[in-house]
Amino acid sequence: YNEQATIRTIVARVLAVDLGPVGKELVIVDDGSKDGTRDILTRLQQQHNFTLIFQERNQGKGAALRRGFAEVAGDLVVIQDADLEYSPEEYPELIELICQGRADVVYGSRFLGGPHRVLFFWHQLGNMLLTLMSNVLTNLNFTDMETGYKMFRTDLLKQMKLTSDRFGFE
Repeated sequence: YNEQATIRTIVARVLAVDLGPVGKELVIVDDGSKDGTRDILTRLQQQHNFTLIFQERNQGKGAALRRGFAEVAGDLVVIQDADLEYSPEEYPELIELICQGRADVVYGSRFLGGPHRVLFFWHQLGNMLLTLMSNVLTNLNFTDMETGYKMFRTDLLKQMKLTSDRFGFE
């Protein structure tokens, strides 16, 4: 939604990632952008022939994700926001964990590994508290529960009943 400044870059970076024998399908959902992103996406789609879906009005990230998931034909799904917060060049590492059978779902983290975007103090503190509560309730050990960077096996994703609201998906 409204990613005019970054959409060209993220599409180019996603398309440039070499996944070896794993095929790549790009599905982009524009959730009612009003800043010129739609025009850019239309031109990019003509050049690169990816699936492009326009939501008539902004319905929130959860609705956009559900709409995109409905179009996926491949074995794996990666959620990649257009804001350049996460690096598509990391896809091969995420895929490797799933292909080796070590994971069914892989979450990214803004707090591990290489360089990442600077976060506002209160946003990071809020994220840390939400992550702590999530880890206590689930007995898992996430470092960034609020991450927008996720990879799923499609067969598992299709088994989930997803509901959406303005603030994400459940």
